[in-house]
Amino acid sequence: MALEIERRFLVSGQQWRDVVSWQRDFAQGYFPNSSAAMTSRVRLAGTEEAWLTLKFPAGGIARQEFEYPIPGADALALLERCEAKLIKRRFGLDLPGGDWVLDVFEGENAPLVIAEVELEQADQAVEIPHWCQREITGLGTFSNAALASHPFARWSEKEQAAWQGALGQG
Repeated sequence: MALEIERRFLVSGQQWRDVVSWQRDFAQGYFPNSSAAMTSRVRLAGTEEAWLTLKFPAGGIARQEFEYPIPGADALALLERCEAKLIKRRFGLDLPGGDWVLDVFEGENAPLVIAEVELEQADQAVEIPHWCQREITGLGTFSNAALASHPFARWSEKEQAAWQGALGQG
């Protein structure tokens, strides 16, 4: 079991592209038993690499994470059974202070771009890039599971408008 400690941010602009070290496409599906108490997910990268993941709150910004590799064909079969899904392109970022990734969401979650930094400790100091416009750590509406079941495009105009400035659309 790993302990996941991360902070998340809405991103504006394209300056993050200057620090990209790799990229990968993901399809993710969430199972109906996912809730605030537990999230269960299947993730497929390409057609061959896949994982089943269970996440449980561990206090504050930390979560316990159990992740297991599975065959790509199994992931495809499981994804077909998930009603809540999302597609995103993930970029690894070469930044100090933690393990940084950035997700560019596709489909109904476009134009969301969310950066995450995984930390070793919850109180770890980290330099936040200027293109991280607004911290969304702990906001359930921006969790991948929530975005899979209630995509950004289906938010009300009022809900979307509250975030437009942080998305570089204000």
